[in-house]
Amino acid sequence: MFPFSEADPIRFSNAVPKASEVVIIGGGIIGVSTAIFLAARNIQVTLLEKGRIAAEQSSRNWGWIRKQGRDADELPIVIEACRLWQQLAEESGEDIGLRQTGVTYLARSERDMAGFADFMKIAAAHGLDTRLVDGAQVSSVIEGMARRFAGAMTTPSDMRAEPWLAVPALARLAGRRGVTIIENCAVRTLDIAAGRIAGVWTERGKIETSNVLVAGGAWSSLFLKKHGVSIPQLSVRATVAATAPLPEFHAGAAVDDDIAFRRRQDGGYTLAPGGSNLLYIGPDAFRHAMKYLPALMAHPLGTRYLPAAPSGFPDGWSTRRDWAADTRSPFEHMRVLNPAPGRSELASILRGFKTLFPQFDNVHLKTTWAGMIDAMPDAVPVVDRVEPIGGLFVATGMSGHGFGIGPGIGRVMSDLIQGNETGHDLHRFRLSRFSDGSSIRPGPAI
Repeated sequence: MFPFSEADPIRFSNAVPKASEVVIIGGGIIGVSTAIFLAARNIQVTLLEKGRIAAEQSSRNWGWIRKQGRDADELPIVIEACRLWQQLAEESGEDIGLRQTGVTYLARSERDMAGFADFMKIAAAHGLDTRLVDGAQVSSVIEGMARRFAGAMTTPSDMRAEPWLAVPALARLAGRRGVTIIENCAVRTLDIAAGRIAGVWTERGKIETSNVLVAGGAWSSLFLKKHGVSIPQLSVRATVAATAPLPEFHAGAAVDDDIAFRRRQDGGYTLAPGGSNLLYIGPDAFRHAMKYLPALMAHPLGTRYLPAAPSGFPDGWSTRRDWAADTRSPFEHMRVLNPAPGRSELASILRGFKTLFPQFDNVHLKTTWAGMIDAMPDAVPVVDRVEPIGGLFVATGMSGHGFGIGPGIGRVMSDLIQGNETGHDLHRFRLSRFSDGSSIRPGPAI
C-alpha cells in the first residue's frame, strides 16, 4: 500500500524527448500539479522523476489538507488549493479519499489557547469557519479521549486525502492531458548558455528547453548548489505509522503536543508524534545554522539531532556535491529517499495514542515509515524565479505543508513560468529573503 519504493514497477515510461517548452524536475505534488496547469494552457511539459512518482514526501505525509494554523501569507494560496483539490479529484475520476472532515488542534494550556486566538484573527480576515471551543466542549468534537484539555481550535471545512492515491491519480490526469512523465530518469545538470536555460542533461541524454522548474523536495538544494544557487534548505526526518482498522472515534484529523492522528479511507488511523522531527547534522546544517536560530528559539523542543546523515542522503557527509553531466549523479545513487522510521518515535506514537485513547490499548501498527521533509528556516516555501539564471524557477521548502497547498502552488507556478499575474502576493516566498538582509520570521510549527 505505502510507501512507494524503487522496487515498485515503473508506471510512466515515456521516451525522452529532444525538446520541451518546460521541464519539471521532481514528481511530487508540486511538480505534478504545475504540469497539470501548464498542460491546460497547451504548453508542452516534460516531468522527470529520478525514482517513482510521489515516492518520497508526497506519499509519506499525514494526508491533511488544511487552512487552519497556516502562515498568514500562505493562507490565500491554501484557500485556492482547497478548491482545486475538489476540482482535480473530480477531473481525475478516481477516489483519492478526499473528505471534508475537519482539522482540530487540541490545547493543553491557556497559553495554547492564546496562540489559537491569534490565528482566529487571521481566520476571520479570510472568512474561515475556524472556531474555538472550551474544555467542556472538546468531547463534542472528538469522543473518547482520556485527557482533559483546556480547549481546542477546529476548522470543519478542512479536508483529508490519501497521499499515496492522490498524487499518482493526478499524475495519470496530467498524462491524459499530454504531459510527458518519465520515471527512473534523473536530471544530472542544467545546460546554461549566456545566462539562460538552454536545456537539461538527464541520465538518458539532453532535452532542449528554455524553462526549468526545480521541484525536487529534499533534493532541491543539492541540485541547485551545483549550479551556484544557495538555498538554506535542510531535510528533517518525520516518522509516521498506520493502525489497522479501528472503530471510528473521529472522522477528521487532530493533534496535540504528543500525538497527531487522522482517519484513513481504509478505516485505520495515520499516527505521528505531535510536531517532533529529527535533523541529521551534515555540511549544510553547519553552513545554514545561523539562519535557523530564530526557528529553533521559537520551537526549541520540536527537533532532535543526530551527528550524521546516512550515506547518500541530501545532506550526508559523503554525498557528492559536484559531478559532471556525463557521470552518475547522487540522484541516481539514491532513486528513492527512504529513511528508516525512528524506534523512539514509534514508541512515542504508541504511548501517546494509548494514553489518549486507553480503550484501544491492544492497537497494533499495520505499517510504519518515515519521510524527509524539505524544511526552511521560516517554515514557508521558496516559490520564485531563480536570478540571475533566466528561465529557471524553484518551488521547494514546503516544510511539511506541501501536500495540502500543492495544487495552489502548482497553479501559481504555472502562471509564474508563463509570465502571467499569479493572483497572490509572493513576496514572503522570494528566494532573496535569505540574502537581502531581511529578518527571518518563523512561521507556524505545524
